[in-house]
Amino acid sequence: MARRFPYQEFIIRKLTFSLLWLVGAALASTSTYADEGAQSTTSDPTLFKPYTAQYKTSAHGLSLTLKRELKVDRDGNYTLTNGGSVFVAGFEEEARFRVEGNRIIPKSYVYQGKGLMNRRREVQFTEGSDTLRSLYKEKWYDLPYTERTLDRMSQQEQLRLSLLNDSTPGEDFLVSVADKKRVKEYTFVYVGEERVKTPLGTVDTLHFRRIHDDPDRKSDTWVAPAWEFMMVKTVHIEDAGKPIEGIITRLSLDGKKIVKN
Repeated sequence: MARRFPYQEFIIRKLTFSLLWLVGAALASTSTYADEGAQSTTSDPTLFKPYTAQYKTSAHGLSLTLKRELKVDRDGNYTLTNGGSVFVAGFEEEARFRVEGNRIIPKSYVYQGKGLMNRRREVQFTEGSDTLRSLYKEKWYDLPYTERTLDRMSQQEQLRLSLLNDSTPGEDFLVSVADKKRVKEYTFVYVGEERVKTPLGTVDTLHFRRIHDDPDRKSDTWVAPAWEFMMVKTVHIEDAGKPIEGIITRLSLDGKKIVKN
């Protein structure tokens, strides 16, 4: 059994990756609009509603159920949590942020692994500062911080906020994410509109794709305008291997459960 643990950990990381990164397909589109001089809009708090979602992600014969939840307090501060487990490993993560206009303003991010993935990562943001702090392998790093910089989870909500303010997606754009020892930049493109079959029914979606330097790697995500641009599907292929797929299985928006149509 012990020999299986490294392989299981590898698969869990890949499963986790598919939902942490593929969902970020257009996550910094607001920053792109700002760079292009687009008029800033004032976000309507009633648009950015709390939710609870569940996803089933599978690869290599294993499956992982992830639960994600967005809450907001009376002061307008948001808390996004995400987590799942399989066999003797799992993870929990939490991002705190607020909304200003059409921008996510991150405050903090914490990732805590469990069992085989017993490790901790953090990102701490200070508004007005030109640096942020990132914890990786028990060491803190000072990284450059601009108004475009997000963490691995708050970036996911930037897509929804951007599309709720302007439902027309950009053609291509950059995502800036503080992770580990550096701030990473990614390029994404809008592929087009597609109908996707899910356990909650068939739904119209917007399809985005991340651009990789390696042609054998592919990362795609689909979001549903009818469900307030929630992610409904992800597919990731690493080194021309078998795909890692994620699909939404449950969704409640602002306390209202989405049922199969």
